[in-house]
Amino acid sequence: MAAIMAITATDVDVLHRYADGVMNRADHHADQVKGIALTLLGAIIWRGDPGSIEIKQYAGGLANVLWVSIGGRRYAFAYNHQTGKIEIRDRTQSGQAIHSFDDQTSVSKVEAVFRNL
Repeated sequence: MAAIMAITATDVDVLHRYADGVMNRADHHADQVKGIALTLLGAIIWRGDPGSIEIKQYAGGLANVLWVSIGGRRYAFAYNHQTGKIEIRDRTQSGQAIHSFDDQTSVSKVEAVFRNL
């Protein structure tokens, strides 16, 4: 089994590779979150504490789980295969889901959620 670790996303190249991977995987089994994934990534960049974005690595590539601190509090972003939504989870990948999003979620709702984190 490959080692699982996270890398810190401090440059646009890492974020580009992460977004590209998420969008490619969404093409295959998560079409209902393709648009909102881009909106969430923008909100994460906007509100994330500098230097706090971490992306899970698996088998040498970037996985779907991303962590970020906002206002000093850590959140995990992960796709829930059962609900078909991207969730903000409290602190860890298995933490309580605080919010969930899919392409039916408005951009203004995302902005309001992130403004209040």
